[in-house]
Amino acid sequence: MINRRKFLQTAAFSATGALISSHIFAQSKLIRKVGIQLFSVPKALDADFPGTIQMLANIGYKEVELYGPYSFSTQAAKDRWNAVTPSLGFKGSGFFGHTAKEVKAILAQNGMSAPSMHTDLDTLQNAMGPLAEAVNVLGSTYVILPAIPQEKRQSLDDYKKMADIFNSIGENAKKAGVKFGYHNHGYGLKPLNGQVPLKLILDNTDASLVFFEMDLYWTTAGGGDPVVLLNHNRGRYRLVHIKDMVKMVHFSGDGGDPKQWIELFPYMTSAGSGVLNLKLILEVATAVGVEHFIVEQDMVANPEIALKKSYDYVASL
Repeated sequence: MINRRKFLQTAAFSATGALISSHIFAQSKLIRKVGIQLFSVPKALDADFPGTIQMLANIGYKEVELYGPYSFSTQAAKDRWNAVTPSLGFKGSGFFGHTAKEVKAILAQNGMSAPSMHTDLDTLQNAMGPLAEAVNVLGSTYVILPAIPQEKRQSLDDYKKMADIFNSIGENAKKAGVKFGYHNHGYGLKPLNGQVPLKLILDNTDASLVFFEMDLYWTTAGGGDPVVLLNHNRGRYRLVHIKDMVKMVHFSGDGGDPKQWIELFPYMTSAGSGVLNLKLILEVATAVGVEHFIVEQDMVANPEIALKKSYDYVASL
């Protein structure tokens, strides 16, 4: 028979074990580090970069994704950016007047890091050296193309050429110690002459050189199914942009031009406030190799409220 002391010791051990197990379970989160795409708050960054980074950190964000152009970007990239900024209402991008070293320090002071940087095709092709140097200073991993220029994706042959270009960029990026990724903006998800352009790119690029970032909102707007794409391309998608839809909407056309994108801006909402099954999508994403989960609400109004709602939802999963 078990004596009273032995019983109490056993009971205490069992209770402690239960408490530890309960604590571990409570601490087990689907996503441990929630990131933010800085295009969500460009005007605030333009006005006060350190203060805005601190605001994002206070919400709970641990990672940021920057967008270009940068001081080292090609002149063609800067000219393209300057052509659209009047309609955007701001000019700031890149490091917002700081050096890569200063940005790294500001992020570090707030317990944050920058695993990825958006840039442009011209800079990826013609300025990989300075781009990789900045990436290495920041301690980043991925350089991401946010969209193929519209004039370079008019036919299947264009997409085939782009797949070859992606392989070349990926090889150069690897030599420079970084990884290249492609963010499909929502076009190329519907068949073109019997073939889906995005599938053509996935099938014709080297899986060890070309990675992908999925924008859940634009993928859905383009007629794609995030869960199907993630499951059919395991290991290819390494980053996702998390945003939600007030109601299910699709592009008025093929999603191939900025006018169609801007039409759908009003339907964006904080993560967890819309109709997308984000919990399922993000569970699948973690299972198939996605490493970075990045909230994005393009130029969102009231960011301290809207971005906190998104953070709270994603962090609760």
